[in-house]
Amino acid sequence: MDVDTVIKLGIRKGVNYIDVRYQDRFYELVTYDTGNLREYSISKSIGLGIRVLYNGFMGFASTNILTKESIEKAVDRAIACAKASSIAGRRRELIEAPILKDKVKSVFKVNPIDVDPEVKVKLIKEVNGNSIKRNGIKSAITRIGCEVDRRIYASSEGAYIEVTTVLTGFSHTAVARIGNVMERVHDSMSSVAGYEFIEGNDWLSFAEEVDELALKAVEAKTPPAGSYPVVLDNRIVGLLLHEAFGHATEADGVEAGASVLTGKIGEKVASELVTIVDEGIVEGGYFMPYDDEGVPKKKTIVVENGVLKTYLHSRYTAKTLGGKPTGNARAQDCFVPPLVRQTNFYLMPRDYEIDELFEDIDFGIYVKGRGAMGGEVNTSVGTFTFSIGPSYIIRKGEVSELVRGVIISGMILETLKEVDAIAKDLTITTSVFGGCGKGGQRVRVGDGGPHIRVRKMTIGGR
Repeated sequence: MDVDTVIKLGIRKGVNYIDVRYQDRFYELVTYDTGNLREYSISKSIGLGIRVLYNGFMGFASTNILTKESIEKAVDRAIACAKASSIAGRRRELIEAPILKDKVKSVFKVNPIDVDPEVKVKLIKEVNGNSIKRNGIKSAITRIGCEVDRRIYASSEGAYIEVTTVLTGFSHTAVARIGNVMERVHDSMSSVAGYEFIEGNDWLSFAEEVDELALKAVEAKTPPAGSYPVVLDNRIVGLLLHEAFGHATEADGVEAGASVLTGKIGEKVASELVTIVDEGIVEGGYFMPYDDEGVPKKKTIVVENGVLKTYLHSRYTAKTLGGKPTGNARAQDCFVPPLVRQTNFYLMPRDYEIDELFEDIDFGIYVKGRGAMGGEVNTSVGTFTFSIGPSYIIRKGEVSELVRGVIISGMILETLKEVDAIAKDLTITTSVFGGCGKGGQRVRVGDGGPHIRVRKMTIGGR
């Protein structure tokens, strides 16, 4: 893609600034549902997104037709949008950022595009077939997902960034039934890697673990409702931080007054044990060395020892709110403009062993993430409610019986201030099957952390 020609075209038409985002994306999804191949889909999209500043106002347009005529029309549409914004919109100014040139690929050995489709179908057919043969498993869904995403960013300032990311994953969902009681448990594993990730794991054992958990959970009771000390595992820590706290750190929400963290830079928002970062390249997470404005995504310390240090910024919000660009302008694809988004948002580990977290708890809940169903958050006030997967009662410092139907809720700032112990077992995960939704866009993210102990959390149950 000759992005330089597009940039020169915009300059000739009088723009003050122009950037161009080219994308070539391949996505494959194979789904086996209770003994039947439900879906084998391959999608490929190619296109160009163009953003301009014209007399201080921003416009955006895109096209998936990469002819000279179509691209020129897209430039004209972006300029027309900028002119229209001058009637009622706000002037836009981008803070200075490093002007870099780079070309980088995530590490992979086997391109999933090159793997015979029959190999993928054979694998998930075997895994799914074994699952539905188990007594008590009424249905099961097994999937393989593969993505190859190549993006080029270039600007009239001279930046040129090309990033290719390869992501693969496997997921399994089992529904167990005993009498009139049913329990659904889902789990998935994804990695920034090629098809070697699929070849290198025992997915029959993975699915069997999911099935067995569903079969145990369907016979379990629900926990007593109340406020208890809890231990949260890595996945729940990641979910809680990303959804209830991470979105509140995104500066476009802060600018709009829709964040509980508005005006709290420099204030204590969590226990002094809590340090939270957002990073572009980290083991287990998504691969994002640069954002969709060409800004390098380095390690951003958002909260340090309980104190809020910064919001996550695009070049625009950094200029507006007086911050620094953090490399968090991200777009779902080239057909939409970037929003402020998290990348790999996680809690830093401390020095506790996992077993030590349970020692001082007379009665509490060990909250587990496998099978979590999601929930609701309100970032403007900091409330959250999540439906959690099968978890365990803690009795006199020991992990005891399994419980199901667990719901956690609370105020995120109060919850973070109740953290009194953090383990050393940092785990971060990402997913090829979904991502983070915001503003009608969905992007790949990573989240996680170590096990933590919270002195008190509201638990819903019977």
